Amino acid sequence: MVTVLIKVAAAIFSTLFAFILLSQVTRLWIESRIPRDGKIIPIDGINLHYVDRGTGRPIVLIHGLSGQLRNFAPALVDSLVAYHRVILIDRPGSGYSAPLPSGKNTLANQAMSVAGLIDALDLNAPLVVGHSLGGAVALNLALNHPDKVGALALIAPATQPRDRAASAFSAMAIPSDALRRFVSLTFAAPLGLLIFDRSAKAVFAPEPLPAQFATKGGSLLSIRPRSFFAAGGDMIALRDALPAMAARYPSLQLPTGVLYGRSDQVLEPDIHGARLRDAVPGATMTQIEGGHMIVYTQPDVVADWILAQELQTANVGQPND
Repeated sequence: MVTVLIKVAAAIFSTLFAFILLSQVTRLWIESRIPRDGKIIPIDGINLHYVDRGTGRPIVLIHGLSGQLRNFAPALVDSLVAYHRVILIDRPGSGYSAPLPSGKNTLANQAMSVAGLIDALDLNAPLVVGHSLGGAVALNLALNHPDKVGALALIAPATQPRDRAASAFSAMAIPSDALRRFVSLTFAAPLGLLIFDRSAKAVFAPEPLPAQFATKGGSLLSIRPRSFFAAGGDMIALRDALPAMAARYPSLQLPTGVLYGRSDQVLEPDIHGARLRDAVPGATMTQIEGGHMIVYTQPDVVADWILAQELQTANVGQPND
């Protein structure tokens, strides 16, 4: 009996070791296909990865859950860079940014990292654009650091408390840090490769998944062990933060625009968009054709909308005639 148990334990250990090794090989393969695009800057003890392009009044772009800065389509970024200085950020734990310390991954601390970057780059109250969960980070930034933000442009933002995670991200909804760490180190990367297209299609639906989004859009980075673990933590951070944030939306005094795809199947426009618009004084909401990933599928329309929102920052802090 003891011999049998030893053999079973050895087989389990060997299998887990094989998955750990495969996960690291997968990570290296992914990173070779999606290299770092920008610079690393230390902010409050962690290294943030960012891209800084163009000149003029600044615009900061914050990506969503399980994403990274390439999630904003190149054509969208190029349109903004033609007129403005554009800073794209990998949120802590995403892309090539280091994660927040254990137990510190909250929306408030993510927003504090963005505030630190704004200070470090001397951006002086930029327009802050947040997509999906990045919209929630942008809102937290505006609520807790209003002097760092000139205006908000929120694209398909997560704004309201919800009981369930979107089905496209359900595999990451592991409440236990220990279990999520175990899964991230063993099964997440190899199994993530197998289901990547199906998951990505669910995020883009009903629009088609663009060709080569896995690499050109940086999305494959999300299945690396560290990124998978961080994304699950982001979901918990979002769940914990939104109730108190939603109660504070009426206190926002910044120009705030909300943009949604009418067919968004990840976050409901009438819940996350309309309720925010109604809560924030003077906020506006626009809907266009498309799904949740309009920052990639509708670059021209979204760029024009962002530029229109940016015009509102020009008068922030300026004296009246």
